[in-house]
Amino acid sequence: MKRSIYAIALAMLIISSVGCSKDPSTTSADSMLGNVAEKFKPEPKTTTVPAGTKLRVALLNSVSSDKSEAGDQFMASLTEPVVVNGKTVIAKGTKVRGRVVDAKDSGRVKGRASLELTLTQIVPAEGKSIGISTKSYTGIAEATKKRDAAIIGGGAGVGAAIGALAGGGKGAAIGAAVGGGAGTGTVLATKGKQIRYAPEHPLSFTLAKAVEI
Repeated sequence: MKRSIYAIALAMLIISSVGCSKDPSTTSADSMLGNVAEKFKPEPKTTTVPAGTKLRVALLNSVSSDKSEAGDQFMASLTEPVVVNGKTVIAKGTKVRGRVVDAKDSGRVKGRASLELTLTQIVPAEGKSIGISTKSYTGIAEATKKRDAAIIGGGAGVGAAIGALAGGGKGAAIGAAVGGGAGTGTVLATKGKQIRYAPEHPLSFTLAKAVEI
């Protein structure tokens, strides 16, 4: 009877010791395998988008020479994917962030409105934003000399007609001078054309520096 009890106790002791020694070794082996897998885990590949690459976008916010100020930010989205070596690295529709570099309101008589913009970030749907540097896009308003001349000429014509009614030939000459002056005054009081880009307006920027995507 005693031998049987000793045999059972010995068997239980052996099973217990085997179980205790198995768990640590298994845990240690799993840990080692995990460390090895982490060490040899392939790093995600990046693609270099070279300087000179075109980024064609459509505005999501409006910008203008008379409302925007230097430092203002705006958003846009790519209207074409960016492809490098036959591989699309930035999908069409990806959002980008831009900044107003300078905005000049049109002056009176002299000074045409201008608007200078640049892109600063690629904003993917997932992941972190990527900083970029592009050459500035600069828009300059059309000249208004022909319009100014028409206003001055029109004013002189009206003045001459009024002068003729008032005092004949001499009155017409005086009226023309007065009318011309009035026309010039109209030009002095009227600003030239502005630059206003509404949402969906297409723009094209060029990367100034290569970027890793």
